[in-house]
Amino acid sequence: MKIATAAYPLDALITWADYAAKIESWVGEAAGQGAELLLFPEYGAMELAMLDGPEVAADLERSLRAVSNHIKDADDLHADLAAKYNVHICAASAPVYDDAISTRPVNRARLFSPTGGRGHQDKQIMTRYERTPMNMAPCRPLKLFDTSLGKIAILTCYDSEFPLLGRFVSQADLLLVPSCTEALSGYWRVRIGAMARALENQCVSVMSSLVGKAEWTDVARANTGMGGIFGPPDTGFPDTGVLAEGALNQPGWTYAEVDLAAIAHVRADGRVLNRTHWNEQPEGVTQVTTQTLG
Repeated sequence: MKIATAAYPLDALITWADYAAKIESWVGEAAGQGAELLLFPEYGAMELAMLDGPEVAADLERSLRAVSNHIKDADDLHADLAAKYNVHICAASAPVYDDAISTRPVNRARLFSPTGGRGHQDKQIMTRYERTPMNMAPCRPLKLFDTSLGKIAILTCYDSEFPLLGRFVSQADLLLVPSCTEALSGYWRVRIGAMARALENQCVSVMSSLVGKAEWTDVARANTGMGGIFGPPDTGFPDTGVLAEGALNQPGWTYAEVDLAAIAHVRADGRVLNRTHWNEQPEGVTQVTTQTLG
């Protein structure tokens, strides 16, 4: 299959028609290049806040609620585009108020199949900014999506930096990592996490990024990153593990061809078998002995 991952800029869109046209333009471009799976970044949905006016978009609390109020329509749009262009779309994550979970919003990535399937994954571990001042709510559980493209899991940004979260979804062939990082160091933390999870689980990880400035929103005023698609540096994959990477802070899609058979082969007969040998790590280690060397 061909995968497309976005380096996506936030725009101060004024009308719903502007938003719908932008999303369809991006989806249409990737589908026109033969992509079957499209990944948008974390908090890319914040541009929906501007539809309620610049004063709402500039107010952190009001902007979270505004985006959440538009998500049903945004989901319908993405579902229609997935069907129209015959692609799977992981839409840009959004703050979503879900009264069944919490009085505070979750950070929700949503996945759409071309046959009408819909799913979502909420972020597990909040960053410092998501804790204060955003007061976002974490939400369990992690999910594994069984699709015609293989098994897919989503670890949103900071989640990708935690190996046990990756292990819980180790059955996934494709690990999607939508991200939003302000500094270059943040981009590299998430990228290193995405590459480490691809190594441990012998899978393909796909990282998307917000890029550029959006000074009208406190959630993502400045953004650094690029798209990247990574595999284990082993049999059937590049020696670096990098299948494709974009150019830093340059908006657009990054593409790579991914073969599920290569994932199955490296898991069964790679030069190393990280995924299989994971359980050989001692469990429940609670003591470390200290040896003093003179």
